[in-house]
Amino acid sequence: MSARILSGTEPAEAILASLQKDVAELDPKLVIVQVGDDPASASYIRKKLESAEKIGMRHEHLHLRDNITQSEMFAHIKTLNEDDDVTGYIIQLPLPDQLAGIQPQLFREIDPYKDVDGFTAYNIGKMFLSAEFEHLPPATPAGVIALLDYYNIDVKGKHSVVVGASNIVGKPIAVMLLNRGATVTICHEFTNDLAHHTKQADILISAVGKPGLISGDMLKQGVVIIDIGLTQTIDGLKGDVEVAAQEIASAITPVPGGVGPMTVASLLKNCVTAKKRQNQKG
Repeated sequence: MSARILSGTEPAEAILASLQKDVAELDPKLVIVQVGDDPASASYIRKKLESAEKIGMRHEHLHLRDNITQSEMFAHIKTLNEDDDVTGYIIQLPLPDQLAGIQPQLFREIDPYKDVDGFTAYNIGKMFLSAEFEHLPPATPAGVIALLDYYNIDVKGKHSVVVGASNIVGKPIAVMLLNRGATVTICHEFTNDLAHHTKQADILISAVGKPGLISGDMLKQGVVIIDIGLTQTIDGLKGDVEVAAQEIASAITPVPGGVGPMTVASLLKNCVTAKKRQNQKG
């Protein structure tokens, strides 16, 4: 029996529709900073801007040259922090070599109240307190939680295995699952016998970006699979989980069309939340 497909399109549309009233009343502005001309980045940015346009959110695409200096980049961040008309902004990843090495320092300079990607230490740290303090969580993990909620998949008491331990996806989704009562195992590049862990998962979340990393024989019957991995191959976009897993899982996200739309919707939701918190602060 094939798995239930957990499309991200419908829940993302529901989130966007729910934001329209607040967008009209609060008039937030989102700025997306792109450095260079990475094709994948351009595609992601286009989707974010299209969604912002759909709900009437003011937006700006700040496209900077590939060879921008570190001091120039810091100056742009300072300007965005000080511009009262800018509600929130993101720095689209990946960054060119001269900036990639100082990525933590760049994030440190972002005003936490404008950090709608949820990457600053302040917003990440608040997540560790409880779900009630997830005010501006990273957009992809927040999208995963919203997707599970939409399809009424309760994580409490479930063994959730997260494959991938990045600061942007793997670690924060593990914390958000813990906040909701899941038992969490995190696997990474140094994990011995990955299959031993994945076979125990009630909920498997993979965010590595390695096509076919998770095969059907690494899963237990009835597992719920959230496939965040997204890699461009000669055969198109591929996730971390083999297609054959659909015959084993009880539910699975499609690639593409699963977590991607939820990430965009969660980003715009964060921008609205940021505006509300800025008003309370002021």
